[in-house]
Amino acid sequence: MKKNTAAFQDYLQLEKKYSLHTVNAYLKDIADFELFNTVNFEQDVIDTANYSQIRSWIVFLIDAGLENISVNRKMASLKAFYKFLLKTKQLDVSPMLKHRALKVSKSIQIPFSENELQLVLKEFQNAVGFEEIRDKLIIDLLYATGIRRSELIGLRLDAVDLYQDSLKVLGKRNKERIVPLLPVIKEQIKRYLGERILLEVIIDERYFFVSKKGVKLNETFVYRLINSYFSRVSEKVKKSPHMLRHTFATHLLNNGADLNSVKELLGHSSLASTQVYMHNSLAELQKVYQEAHPRNKK
Repeated sequence: MKKNTAAFQDYLQLEKKYSLHTVNAYLKDIADFELFNTVNFEQDVIDTANYSQIRSWIVFLIDAGLENISVNRKMASLKAFYKFLLKTKQLDVSPMLKHRALKVSKSIQIPFSENELQLVLKEFQNAVGFEEIRDKLIIDLLYATGIRRSELIGLRLDAVDLYQDSLKVLGKRNKERIVPLLPVIKEQIKRYLGERILLEVIIDERYFFVSKKGVKLNETFVYRLINSYFSRVSEKVKKSPHMLRHTFATHLLNNGADLNSVKELLGHSSLASTQVYMHNSLAELQKVYQEAHPRNKK
């Protein structure tokens, strides 16, 4: 790893406090651009690359079939790298200064319906044994709290407070927040803990959710769990853990929750991030409006 790339990695991990997944994604983008420059411009380092080289890479990526949203993500990695070089006074002007993100068509994500949630949870109504009880809790906890997949995986055993009916969640950039627990979730947690303590061995003792072998769960496991169960009841394209977070926010807003409260529950730093969930809430309001307003009565 080149010197500046290694320093950039430390900057992302230690100062920006990005997750390992995010750091690795940034570093891969940097490595891909370095390889492109080595092959096409015989330049081993990208510290002094100019925008014409970056533009050539953009054209190369588009020709290779990458969608604009994927290209924009790679450009965001480059922008962060050159911003780091500016900050450390290794660069006077960023070659990304005049870059503008490629246009991306906004796709509306449709949340799961309450009926779809009930159909999935119905499959667990007679759940027995460690794995079934754990899997039901994972699905219900994601929907009932809106926590991210990474937050669920990283949830510590001592972060679950059954006396205060709350979870202490470690979010992006190590930002902590307290999330309340519904009584039904609290009872499921008690059942799960009763099964967890019976495991022969628990290797990753600090973590709340573990496998039958006592090992911390990974992101792939949680994705496959959600995708598998919701594929049975839903025709929606996206059936991921994030869709349960999306569903959590939309259902709260549809039922009259305050936008600021939803923002705090989701752990967003600004309202702009929460407002992306408003379109579904507005659609629900429009439906009620159309059905209730006297001027629309036939």
